[in-house]
Amino acid sequence: MFFCRLFLLILTFLSSPAFPADAAIVLDTAEQHLREQTKTLPGSVTITMGRFDGSRLPACSALEAFSPQGSRLIGKTLVGVRCLSPKAWTVLVPAQIAVSGNYVTSSRALIAGQIIQSSDLVRLSGDLSALPAGAIGDPAAAIGKTLRNSVAAGQPLRADQLSATLLIKQGQTVKVVFSGAGFTVSSEGEALNSASAGELVRVRITSGQTVSGKARSDGSVEISS
Repeated sequence: MFFCRLFLLILTFLSSPAFPADAAIVLDTAEQHLREQTKTLPGSVTITMGRFDGSRLPACSALEAFSPQGSRLIGKTLVGVRCLSPKAWTVLVPAQIAVSGNYVTSSRALIAGQIIQSSDLVRLSGDLSALPAGAIGDPAAAIGKTLRNSVAAGQPLRADQLSATLLIKQGQTVKVVFSGAGFTVSSEGEALNSASAGELVRVRITSGQTVSGKARSDGSVEISS
């Protein structure tokens, strides 16, 4: 019986060896986590791990990396690495994530309220980690939208600087299309709020009833049953 228990202890030890948690192992665990997390990012991703001293960490048989709350997957960031066994501990590893890809800048000074045209934009390539959050990478995401604020020439455009162009304005007379299985009926009414394509519009139709529908690209309001 004694030898059977000893044999089982030896097998357990061999199956879960506690390796020294040196810097190279911790850094590799953190880097692999970042590569997995950034593999769907557009453009070319370069990960540079920062300096880390793991010489005083206890031995560990199972490491696990994670993204701390509030950490980013671009620019300077931190990766958490925790030991699961035999003794729990957690460290934060610094890293730099550079993403090379396309972004959009203004070709000239643009004013607030201006509707963006293709000639207003220039598409460039560079390190996206140096750009402000929400920078637009595809001109199609900006064309046809309205600037919320003025933009200097050569400035990267951000999504929060743009709003969809209003197709329907409050008080406007609009066409209302009621559609269902096998039928379509049209009417007119007064828009009770402004809306862009796809947004909800409340309309007071000629009968005095108020209905709600979706603004269409042609300026009409669709109500589906």
